[in-house]
Amino acid sequence: MIHQTAIIDSKAKLAPNVSVGPWSYIGADVEIGEGTVIGSHVVIKGPTKIGRNNKIFQFSSIGEECQDKKYAGEPTRLEIGDNNIIRESVTIHRGTVQDNSLTKIGSGNLLMAYVHIAHDCMVGDNNILANNATLAGHVHVGDFAILGGFTGVHQFCKIGSYSFCGVGSVVVKDVIPYLMAAGQNAVPHGMNTEGLRRKGYSAEAISALKKAYKIIYRQGLTLAAAQQELVELAKDEPCVQLIVDFLQDSSRGIIR
Repeated sequence: MIHQTAIIDSKAKLAPNVSVGPWSYIGADVEIGEGTVIGSHVVIKGPTKIGRNNKIFQFSSIGEECQDKKYAGEPTRLEIGDNNIIRESVTIHRGTVQDNSLTKIGSGNLLMAYVHIAHDCMVGDNNILANNATLAGHVHVGDFAILGGFTGVHQFCKIGSYSFCGVGSVVVKDVIPYLMAAGQNAVPHGMNTEGLRRKGYSAEAISALKKAYKIIYRQGLTLAAAQQELVELAKDEPCVQLIVDFLQDSSRGIIR
């Protein structure tokens, strides 16, 4: 399962059935779980922990030092969950001590070719980042979000769960859950209703989320006043609570 041309550091820990392709390099302090397949010409440096059943394609660079000029060689980490697909030439950097010293990616994500995930990013589960999507440092992405090709996300921004950013979007503020956003700079374009239907959301839940959109974006309310109305709406429609919690945690402000 390990090609004869692959270089595996003696301090790396690979489960017995991990596959490593030709000319790949696995450095010290790298741990890789069962069933993970590493293609050819992949570089993985540590400290990095990769879970089970991931598939990492050729020329990817995983766990490299970050590009932050403040980084001075401190020991920082990368953690990747299970069942992720990491396509050609993806780059994922470890964290910095200015944050939690950790970059973390959950499970079930699809990172298409040339995606870049910078230091200290936190990416949840079941997201799709299309070709050349780029996350700057300290970006947080929820679950089931989709970033179209060539989307760029500014540092410290948050991308809410079930949101959708169109191709070529430039995101400089937070994107609330369930929202469709697009443009340079990205602006709201309604709720991601088709995506929610595909995820099994009921007509009643989608209707409530449309009400939430109108409260935030169509009634001319201040964000504080909108939040008060959303709290009341969430009492009857639990799906709205995800937006309420997101707004409470937003530090950069949301796109409006």
